[in-house]
Amino acid sequence: MKEIINEQSGIAPDKDVQFYELEKARFIIKDATGLDVAYAYEDLVFSEHGIFILQFDKKKTDSLICWFNKDCVEADRHSLFKSLTNTASLNKIKMIYKGKFEMIQKDGEQEISIKFSKAFLYQNPTQN
Repeated sequence: MKEIINEQSGIAPDKDVQFYELEKARFIIKDATGLDVAYAYEDLVFSEHGIFILQFDKKKTDSLICWFNKDCVEADRHSLFKSLTNTASLNKIKMIYKGKFEMIQKDGEQEISIKFSKAFLYQNPTQN
């Protein structure tokens, strides 16, 4: 019976299903920024307007990884990240800045690719 269920669901019997706290991520985004979740796919949560993506950390359930759209203005990125970090901290979640992302859509296709670029260190734009 287990094999039939797995075949019907499309999940390989040896593959673990990962569950994430989407509601907690949604609350942090809304409370910190006023934005809604536009889309969630696997371990990624896309903010409204594609400004940033939160990624669930597969190793640490008390951490969220944050990626900002490459087109987001540096001062706005800093302000949003600070707000996300403060709200996450109040909810016992650590917010980790990882870098920037770019959404790429090929002509004539509906599918979107995401290119992530890791940052070595988040720098406060007000510090020199």
